[in-house]
Amino acid sequence: MRPPLPRLHAITDERTARRPDIPATARALADGGGSDLAFHARGRELTGLELYSLAVQLSNLPSFLFINDRLDVALAVPTAGIQLGHGSLPVSAARALNPLWWIGKSVHDLAEAEAARTEGADYLVVGPVFETASHPGRPPLGLERLKAIVLAAEGLPVIAIGGITDERVHEVRSSGAYGVAAIRALWDAAEPAATARRMREWML
Repeated sequence: MRPPLPRLHAITDERTARRPDIPATARALADGGGSDLAFHARGRELTGLELYSLAVQLSNLPSFLFINDRLDVALAVPTAGIQLGHGSLPVSAARALNPLWWIGKSVHDLAEAEAARTEGADYLVVGPVFETASHPGRPPLGLERLKAIVLAAEGLPVIAIGGITDERVHEVRSSGAYGVAAIRALWDAAEPAATARRMREWML
């Protein structure tokens, strides 16, 4: 039986994935996030071996592991779910590999959200909700369009991403989001365990 979808998602990028302190920071995040935390091993410029090594490190922690895009890596480590992007394989292909995976889709507007729901995604990662350094130049959706996507998702869990900080968790949740995802707010936090715990508690 599939466990509940975590509400807090700590996503890596190339910069965080290659940091020498990632094992210690990940353990602190796991301490604060517990079973409501999912790590996402992601890094478009990482080699397959780099992403696999990162995934192995994260899979040894008492939180859930998701892999972004790389289905080969997802098959090689204990993985609770995957997140597919615009250029990824279809949801049906991923589902055929493991029917117990949580399969999410990254979407950026209402049309993409409706297409992902029709395709059979289990959850949506929606953003950027606010301005973010991860996507410079991309206009943020804002809370009103986030609300519209939540309605269009028709019950699918929506994970908000993009400019998410612990101070913004409450307003994102009030807009209907099931949970939040972040890179810098979690991996660059001065006190990762306390930040993850606070963000998790504010989503309850």
